[in-house]
Amino acid sequence: MTPFTYERAASPAAAVRAVASTPGAKFIAGGTNLLDLMKFQIETPTHLVDVRHLPLDTIEDTPEGGLRIGALVTNTVVASHPRVKRDYGVLSRAIVAGATGQLRNKASTGGNLLQRNRCPYFYNTDLPCNKRVPGSGCSALGGITRSLAVIGGSESCIAQNPGDMAVALRVLDATVETMDADGATRSIPLADFHLLPGDTPEVEFALRPGELITAVTLPPPLGGTHHYHKVRDRASYAFAIVSVAAVLQPDGTGRVAFGSVAPRPWRVAAAEAELAKGPAAVVAAAFEGAAPQEDNAFKIPLAERTLALVIAEGRA
Repeated sequence: MTPFTYERAASPAAAVRAVASTPGAKFIAGGTNLLDLMKFQIETPTHLVDVRHLPLDTIEDTPEGGLRIGALVTNTVVASHPRVKRDYGVLSRAIVAGATGQLRNKASTGGNLLQRNRCPYFYNTDLPCNKRVPGSGCSALGGITRSLAVIGGSESCIAQNPGDMAVALRVLDATVETMDADGATRSIPLADFHLLPGDTPEVEFALRPGELITAVTLPPPLGGTHHYHKVRDRASYAFAIVSVAAVLQPDGTGRVAFGSVAPRPWRVAAAEAELAKGPAAVVAAAFEGAAPQEDNAFKIPLAERTLALVIAEGRA
């Protein structure tokens, strides 16, 4: 790691002021992704502002009947919360499918949304990567692409979002609450939170400099049956090759999002409208315009088979 300084913030407002006023500063909470990136010298913050002890660690009912999850609530606590298990089962299942128990005990809700991609060329600092060094080129294009995005990428980057929790939150239409350097707060729909790479793949999130995630809010429960299936190379502690999060209703309608196929959780309203026609129709609409590489073209039929499993499970 490169040398850095450290402070523990006393309040959310103090945390955002500290990061905004210190060039090269970053927030740290569980650190489950940031510390790895610092060891590889992909992230080289000059100053860390520790937010772990801030009062952002509660789960509360909202007046609208939803749920507000503090940004520092650990993944373990979210997954085991009685209301999450009862009313937002897709979220509980997605979290449990990710990482290990030890990591889920440290990983926070806000930090999980900010985890960076797992493109092997992003992690290899000997090779060009537009996301790591803007303008340096994309080694993935023409390289080994098995795990990478098949849709939503660009000529600058085809890295995929590797998350599990975010895919479930996308199906649930979650909202991300933030505080900026001036103390102002805002709400960002999760649909807009993860950005497509375009010509600026280094800009991954709809956050302003120094903006802190304070909570994630879920709307009132959708009912229906909740499903999350993750296809991966080994049974545990592996990122998804393809995942499917779904909430299916008795009348055959529902919501579907795909994970690890795009730079963000991939949900297409027009595809959900095809649910009554079956998984092939849904996938055809969801992946219209896809640009798979030779190594990862299998992800599209794999997504169809995984969705077929989910639909069959919903009918059982």
